[in-house]
Formats: sequence, structure tokens, C-alpha cells
Amino acid sequence: MLDRSALVKMIFPLAAWWPLVSKRSLRNDLMAGLTGAVIVLPQGVAFAMIAGLPPEYGLYTAIVPAIIAALFGSSHHLVSGPTTAISIVLFTTVSPLAPAGSMTYIEMVLTITFLAGMFQLSLGVARLGALVNFVSHSVVVGFTSGAALLIATSQLNNFLGIPGSKRHAFIHVWADLLTHLSGINPVVVSISITTLLCALVFKRYLPKLPGMLFAMVIGSGLSLLLNGKEHGVRLVGSLPAHLPPFSLPDLSTANIRSLAPAALAVSMLGLAEAVSIARAVATRSHQRIDANQEFIGQGLANMVGSFFSSYASSGSFTRTGVNFDAGARTPLAAVFAALALTLILLLIAPLTAYLPIPAMAGVLLLVAWNLIDFHHIRTIIRTSPQEAGVLAVTLLATLLVELEFAIYVGVMLSLLLYLNRTSHPGFVTLVADHSDDRQRFVNIERMDLPECPQLKILRVDGSLFFGAVNHFAEELHSAARESPEQAHILIVGGGINFIDVAGAEVLANEAHRLHMEGRKLYLCSMKGEVVETLHRGGYADRIGEENILGSKKAAIRALVPRLDPERCRICKLRVFNECDLMPGPGA
Repeated sequence: MLDRSALVKMIFPLAAWWPLVSKRSLRNDLMAGLTGAVIVLPQGVAFAMIAGLPPEYGLYTAIVPAIIAALFGSSHHLVSGPTTAISIVLFTTVSPLAPAGSMTYIEMVLTITFLAGMFQLSLGVARLGALVNFVSHSVVVGFTSGAALLIATSQLNNFLGIPGSKRHAFIHVWADLLTHLSGINPVVVSISITTLLCALVFKRYLPKLPGMLFAMVIGSGLSLLLNGKEHGVRLVGSLPAHLPPFSLPDLSTANIRSLAPAALAVSMLGLAEAVSIARAVATRSHQRIDANQEFIGQGLANMVGSFFSSYASSGSFTRTGVNFDAGARTPLAAVFAALALTLILLLIAPLTAYLPIPAMAGVLLLVAWNLIDFHHIRTIIRTSPQEAGVLAVTLLATLLVELEFAIYVGVMLSLLLYLNRTSHPGFVTLVADHSDDRQRFVNIERMDLPECPQLKILRVDGSLFFGAVNHFAEELHSAARESPEQAHILIVGGGINFIDVAGAEVLANEAHRLHMEGRKLYLCSMKGEVVETLHRGGYADRIGEENILGSKKAAIRALVPRLDPERCRICKLRVFNECDLMPGPGA
């Protein structure tokens, strides 16, 4: 059950960040919002066309859902709206059912949007946001870097003034770009490079100003000066001057039954995109993301948006990157972006016809570059070859397969590596350190100290569950074979945090096997939960209650008297302090 404070936070999440609002933050958010509003103009149109919808639906999706997701989500910088992946999924799902752009088609898309939002909201209210914890940091960095390359690749034709590829695969797009390099338009390149350089100058020397917005204004001015339209420079064009109209999804039983599977796929894709982008930006802003709240924000955004002619939305890599780089401080930046886009549609829609697409391409290339986290990539490569492999596979999957599968590939690989690690608990041979008055037990590989000829001490680092029992048994067999003269084996189980039925069974079986060989297995330093599991299942009786001991010191005090006194009589090692009480040389 949710306590009162958690319930208030879930219903009114703005209470958590509203104290951050100040005059300075409002100014930064307003500038970031204006920049984001200009950026989304051609994006919204393009994404709607990919989804098989009229162009204005992409802009509607960048208004209402963006406001709802910002107010009810947890990220301070995530901007929601139309995305490439969801647009493609909607088109491939609905186009076989109705002609693209028709009223029936639009109605089906809006129904999928409402159902997807309902699924997302349900997962958030059920507090299942922990599912995204399986998206590791390496997966996020790889996915972000791959998406940055996709964004840059998609803008190169606009940057160079050459025909865009009609194919979607990363390799095919590059092949088509290289084929048309001879047709580079120098006027287009001059506008795009000028805009890019201006954005870099503002970022380097005037970081407090909305450099991207000014850079696009400078690019637009250069286009007018060079009479760019006459030289093949494409412009955004005029936009419809009205607010998102009210719409009504078809929630009939038959429609829900036929579209629910597609809606579930869209909802999971949208959540994966939104939370991954939010977490990626959070690594740069040092903010903690509440995945449950993001689920709720995305769900409400799609449910409410479906009644205002908005199709399924999610977090936008490009707009979120622009929002952060432009200096946004709170979610109000996304709200200002949506309101600014609304004003653009109502008041100055004709002026957007003069905005050159090459200028926007220059800014988007800078955004793509900033999305690649070179620092963490180097750190991951230096730190862990396995994590570096996860990063590389996720990045390649982002480039070479459908975008929605890239995260799944990274998550599956991360889970496989995790299961491989947890299924191989560590085995360490311990020896007593006489140089310490407290008789510490240390790793034999760190200090060259003698072992007791009769007692082998093994520390197990890792949980004993069904996936680890085979490795545990093999390691124990190996240790027993290497030291056949050590008839007593003590397992220090302080590192066993969890044990299931299979783990308890293997302990009992190994104790029995060693007993049949004339040897003994003992356990010590076991956690309370582990000992309780052994007692509940009757495994403690099979192992022997007298063989389950307390701390390491208590175990040594109890076990030394059980050793063979005749062997102790001729032993000169005197490994333990307790050996001084046994018969033998120097006793």
C-alpha cells in the first residue's frame, strides 16, 4: 500500500520540483522551450508522414502529450512527442487494416494510442517501474550513442543538400548518401555549416544565451541573403493555424480486441524509449528518475492526447537533447515548448515557411554529437570487458535492427551476463593469520601461510540458488580431491545472501557424500535467513545440527577438539591458537 506522501507525489509530482522554480530557471526554461518549439516543427511533420497520418497530427502530438508527460512525469528534461520508432510501428500495424490517412485509419491509430496509455498507466500505478532497472548503464550509453548516430545519419542529406534515402536501414542510408555525394549543393552546405559553427560559437563563448535558436535565425537570414529557395534550399513551409481538434477513439469491444496486441507493443516500446532517454539525460544532470512516475506520466499523456488528435508519443531523443543543451532547468521547459508551438501555429505560422531545413540539420548534428557520452564509453571499456561488450552490441543493434529491439537485445545480454556471474559463486581458501592477535582468516593467495593438515576452510561468495548448485558442487569436489588428507571441510557462508530449495538440497547432499567418504562438512557464519531455510526444509537435520556453527572463531574452537589427536601429536604447524591445547610438539 502507498502511504499518504507517496500518493500525493504520484498524483501531484510537480510538488517535488516546484521549489526549484525561480526567475532564473523560468528564463532558462523559456529559452529552451522556444528552441525546442522550433526544432519540433519539421520533426512533427516528418514523423506524422512516416506514421501514415496528415502532417498536422505530428504537431498536435508535440503539444498536448508533451504538457501532460512533463507535469506528471519525474524527469526534469524529458520532452515527449512523436518518435520515429513508434511512427514506424503504427504504420506497419494499422496500414494493413485501413488506407493510410483515411478517417478509419486515424480512428484506429487514436484507439491504439488510448489503449497504450491505459497499459502504461496501469503499470505505473502497480509500481512495476522496477522493470526498467534491468536496463543497465552500459545499455543506456550504447543505445544513446547508436541513436545519436541514427539522428546524424538522418540529417546528412539535409545538411549536404542531396536526395534523401527512401530506405530505412542504417547501412542502406549510408550507401545511398555515398552514391549522391557528387550532387552536393554548395548553397545548402554553406547554410548548414554556418548554422553549425554559430551554434558552436554560442555554446563555447555565450553559453547562457539560446545559441541554437540564434544559430537558426542566422541560418535563415543567410538563406534569404543567398536567395536559397531559388538554389534548391528546402524550407519548412506553411503550417495549419489552429489548435488540436477534439477527437474520440473507437473503444468498441471488437475494436479493442483487434487492436489491443498492437497497443501493448506500442506501450512497451514507448516506456522503453522514455525511461531510457530520461535515464540517459539523468546521467548528465545527476537527477534520480522515478520509473513508476514516468510510466504514469507517459500513460496519462497518451490517454489524454488521444482525445486531442494526438497519436502515440514517447520521449524524444532529439528534443530532450536540445532541451538539456539549451539550458532547461525544470519540466516547465517542455510546457513552454508546447505553448510556444501552439503560438507558432496560431500567430506566426506563415513565417515558418522561411525556416531552412539545412539550418535545422546543422543544429541537429550538434545535438547528436552531444548525445554521445565519450567519457562513460572510455570508462566502461577500461573497467569491464563484459560491460564493453554489452555497450557495443547495444550500439550495433540500434544501428542494424529495429530501434525498439535494440534495448531488448542489450537487456537480454546484460541478464545473461548477470546470470552467468551469479551462477558461479566464488570459492576462496582461508588460512589463519598468526601475526594478528585476533587470528584473522585471510585468502591463502594473498598470504603464504600454512593450512591445517586436517581442516580445510572455504569461503563461498555468492548466493546458492538453482542456477549455482552445479558450480558449487563442482568446486567443492575439486577442493576435496586436491586435499584428500583434510577430512574436515568448513564452509564460511557469510557471503551466501540467499539460498533456495536447490541450494539447501546440494548442501545436504554434499554433507552426505562426504560422510560416506569418511569426511565431515561444517557450516559457519551463515545468515539468519539461510539457517531458517535449512531448518524449515529439514535440511539442517540431514547436515547435522552440531555441524552448523556460529562465527569462524566459534567454529574453530568447536572443531579443533574433533580433529584426530594422533595427527595433531606429530603436527608442528600449530595453525590455530587452539592448537596449543592439543597434544603435540610445543603443546
